[in-house]
Amino acid sequence: MSKFDQSTQVRINPNGRIVIPFRIRRAMGLVPGDTVVLTLDDGVLRLEPQRARVRKIQEDLKKFARPGRLASRELAEERREDARIEMEEWLG
Repeated sequence: MSKFDQSTQVRINPNGRIVIPFRIRRAMGLVPGDTVVLTLDDGVLRLEPQRARVRKIQEDLKKFARPGRLASRELAEERREDARIEMEEWLG
């Protein structure tokens, strides 16, 4: 689909809804039931499949990953240590 083909006009119905044309849904890989993220930026509405947004965030965070370590495990360990220190301070 060329950039020209990606542009189309649709009407807003009385309920404020629009229909995403089939060719655009197909090009975006959208199927009924999918969740999309709408972003308004300087008057321009952007529609992005949620799974694409999640993939982008995962890619952005890969640079912080350390082989053999789970960030969730590290966070839980840090929280336990913080709780231990707070308890020691509270008990005196």
